[in-house]
Amino acid sequence: MVCKHASQRTFFGVSALLFAASVAVTIVWNSSMSAMGEMPMPGGWTMSMTWMRMCGQTWLVAAASFLGMWTVMMAAMMLPSLVPALWRYHEAVGRGGGTRLGWPTVLVGMGYFSVWIVVGLAIFPLGVALSAIELELPALARAVPIMTGGVVLAAGFLQFTLWKAHHLACCRMAPARGDRVPADAGTALRYGLGLGSHCVCCCANLTVILLVVGIMDLRVMAVVTAAITIERLLPAGERVARAMGVACGGAGLFLIVRAVAAPG
Repeated sequence: MVCKHASQRTFFGVSALLFAASVAVTIVWNSSMSAMGEMPMPGGWTMSMTWMRMCGQTWLVAAASFLGMWTVMMAAMMLPSLVPALWRYHEAVGRGGGTRLGWPTVLVGMGYFSVWIVVGLAIFPLGVALSAIELELPALARAVPIMTGGVVLAAGFLQFTLWKAHHLACCRMAPARGDRVPADAGTALRYGLGLGSHCVCCCANLTVILLVVGIMDLRVMAVVTAAITIERLLPAGERVARAMGVACGGAGLFLIVRAVAAPG
């Protein structure tokens, strides 16, 4: 029992340190990006420098910089909801007869975040391409505020779908209490990849809200993080998700009305 309590303290202590470090780095990165300013665009909005190359910077370096930022940001956003699932896995490995419980849990985390890294690899060229199109087509740029509201509205609708309910259930009950899991590396990596895939699908709509409203806006980041954590950890997660869907729908309608009513 003493050994279990020591293991639990170590696990949550390390998790807390990783979370604090990722939050600190995200805040510093956000401050450095904010210092560069944003580009005013037709339609009364500003484009983040996230999708731009700095002077003298190659696209490879820009992509690597974004991927580093994205990985740290995802760690800050996902750890609050991931840590309980990792602890359940840690316990399941122990019930399965594992003796070195730490390494399988680390491998699960690596598999999980590797999925988010792949997502970041896909998002960066898409963001760069969309930004280039908006710079070339002022008429499209003027429509961005309305389209942003439409995206937020659609994200709220997805909170009510069976797709969302399925992946949310997989994230909330992974692994189920009482499960026994082998302690080998292959099982741990596969489990982490599966958990990461369910997580990406579960919160894809909330992540898209972050991307379109403000990828480096700490306030938006905090709201999205809270939403993801609450629907994963609170009882009656599906009802919580639907309530968030209503909130997102209201926010989307507000953004659309404000964009339509804006002068010019």
